[in-house]
Amino acid sequence: MLLSYFIRQKSYEHIVARVRHSPATLALPLLLLIILLAVPLGLYLFIASAFPALLNHPVISPLLILSGSIYLLIMVLLTFAYFVDFYLDLLVITNDRLIRIEQHGLFARSVFEVDLYQIQNATSEVKGALPSLLHYGDLIIETAGAQPKKVGRRVPDPHGLRRLILDLSEADKRYHQGGSAPAA
Repeated sequence: MLLSYFIRQKSYEHIVARVRHSPATLALPLLLLIILLAVPLGLYLFIASAFPALLNHPVISPLLILSGSIYLLIMVLLTFAYFVDFYLDLLVITNDRLIRIEQHGLFARSVFEVDLYQIQNATSEVKGALPSLLHYGDLIIETAGAQPKKVGRRVPDPHGLRRLILDLSEADKRYHQGGSAPAA
């Protein structure tokens, strides 16, 4: 995915940060994947010990192999879809805008963009023991709209990102009130 496809930078604009989900959030899905991949092996060992004749049966043996192969293919495809969703979710912070690119499945995405001077408040949330230990959480911004917008889910160092966005927002507000170009 080329970032220039989504962002048409202004002459004075430059990218300050690119933020993806925290890699720590992959631990639980990977553990689940390992457990699910062990299921066919466990079933094979159970059938081999309890019903060894089934593994030599001319009809049942190929059906077991086919069903195991279909199961493993589904697991690989679901893992690929999850990784694509994980990797292509991106928060881009420039010195002028905040852009949230969110992947929905394999073939859909949404892009949310807000100018920094429109941001009235930013909030960071870290809920739970694992996010607290691994320093990741959610980032929420408020503009003049009715509802706050969650722009970063499971991002690393949400408190630092909140401070960065508020600092950049203040600099951009000064620029739009007649000051000099936005700071880096």
